[in-house]
Amino acid sequence: MRISCFQIVTAVVAVALAAAAGVGVGIREADAAELGPAGRVVAAIVDPEQRVLLAEVLERNPRLARLAAEARAAAQRAPQVAALPDPTASLTWFVMSPQTRVGPLRSAVNVSQSLPWFGSLAREKQAALWEAAAAQARVEAARLELVTATRVAYHELQFLDVERRLTEADRATLERTAALALARYAAGSGLDQAVIRVQAEITLADSRLLGIAARRAELAARLNALRDRGQAPEIEVGPLAAPAVTSLDPAELRLRAHASRPEVAAAAAEVEAAAARIERAKKAYGPEVMLGLSYGFVSPRDDAAGRLDPPEGNGDDDLGLMAGVSLPVWRSKLAAGVEEWTARRLAAEEAARELAASIDGELSELLHRIPLLAEQLRVHETVLLVQARQSLESAEAAYAAGTAAALDLLDAERVLLQVGTAAERVRADLAIASARLEGAVGGSLEEGK
Repeated sequence: MRISCFQIVTAVVAVALAAAAGVGVGIREADAAELGPAGRVVAAIVDPEQRVLLAEVLERNPRLARLAAEARAAAQRAPQVAALPDPTASLTWFVMSPQTRVGPLRSAVNVSQSLPWFGSLAREKQAALWEAAAAQARVEAARLELVTATRVAYHELQFLDVERRLTEADRATLERTAALALARYAAGSGLDQAVIRVQAEITLADSRLLGIAARRAELAARLNALRDRGQAPEIEVGPLAAPAVTSLDPAELRLRAHASRPEVAAAAAEVEAAAARIERAKKAYGPEVMLGLSYGFVSPRDDAAGRLDPPEGNGDDDLGLMAGVSLPVWRSKLAAGVEEWTARRLAAEEAARELAASIDGELSELLHRIPLLAEQLRVHETVLLVQARQSLESAEAAYAAGTAAALDLLDAERVLLQVGTAAERVRADLAIASARLEGAVGGSLEEGK
């Protein structure tokens, strides 16, 4: 499907306004439609900690600032290429003055203006405008990419914080279990194997906490690099909550993605820029026209005949008009220019097709993955966690009654920890997949509902 010039220019203007306005934590929901894709995604987020982090990343990211500066530079190309070449002025001073009928020519002033073939400058300007549109669209694409990458890292931090709390709570439980096992062993009713096993589990919990701290430090460093803050304070995160998964219409989401993704607008603009370059290369077959004015300064005749019988107009200055054309005789060079931009347009069209296939593939993967994760989370929350808690309660009752050993209680605690951690991992994976899907669509999944 071909995107019209009006559609792309409208989209780019909206993107430019959104980039200029910035994305802050106080964006109203009613304003979401006026923002670019990244702004609409951020506007739909309810977690205040996440929105503050995203606003800081969008404000301070060095790569985004570089792309924005490059887009501003690209926007200044059109006024330059649309202007005529600078006129040329020259002064000729004759050391040996040529004699004319009315006197010697002492000096001459020449002014000339080169005029490209009809339509050449318009094509240059058109190509520059499309290239500027593509550059601005790439800025918004980078914003959307940054938002998605930040959200993924943020959800990983949320999971690590939950995993740390679960592990710390488990370690405290293990301490109590170790005390009970040691008391029973001292009383002669328990086994030393149970004490050793519980102590080993405490050591494993300590090792897991160290691993969690290391992974969290790595993620924090990554986020600090995105927001250009090397020595930033601890990153605060909100509670991990899985998004509500409603019916996902693949056809609708595909249409939204191809209409909203700034990469699509950038690819279409690059195709149009190459097409304009082809037309400009064809204009090179026409000659450039040169128009000029020459003014010669003539002195009165100083020879004997001239002084004896001065001619009519003696010493009058000379005025002349000049005109010329270039001769585009090197046809092979001109043909090569047309062929070059024809190939570049083909490359741009194939890049747009590759992008469309990439978007479709990403959407297909996520639309299959999200329902499976949602069902997996439901099974963990409604079945596995319930069974693990009941198993632990039964083991605790049996242990208190003396009909179960400490190892049985320990095994039930291990199962609950594993199931609880797995449930939170699925919850985080679902949040990450939803964030990636919104990045792939170029907007919040709640839009239009």
